[in-house]
Amino acid sequence: QVQVVESGGGSVQAGESLTLSCAVFGYTYNSNCMAWFRQAPGKEREGVAAIGTGGGSTYYADSVKGRFTISQSNAKNTVYLQMNSLKPEDSAMYYCAAQYLGLCAGSWLNPPVYNVWGRGTQVTVSS
Repeated sequence: QVQVVESGGGSVQAGESLTLSCAVFGYTYNSNCMAWFRQAPGKEREGVAAIGTGGGSTYYADSVKGRFTISQSNAKNTVYLQMNSLKPEDSAMYYCAAQYLGLCAGSWLNPPVYNVWGRGTQVTVSS
């Protein structure tokens, strides 16, 4: 069964860092895309960062550029989100998403691009 599983969330103070991990099970991805999304209570799901798993291209939401970095393991079975200089407004449930077998068309920060989703990991940043 194809699935992605997030880990690494937690509670931190503003200005601190966290690294989220997304482990891929059930398939070896290649030439596809993966992304991190987040959703705070009462808000829509927001694309945070995306990566092309074949060529390594990366995309970021303006709100996290310069602070967050998406990367993948050499074995291409784990995607990471390094989050630095965290702010209270970064608090949300963070979800990993993957496009399995299909094409990564359009903006890679849009949820409809992806057909495999994790259950999320909570990030809370206090001031």
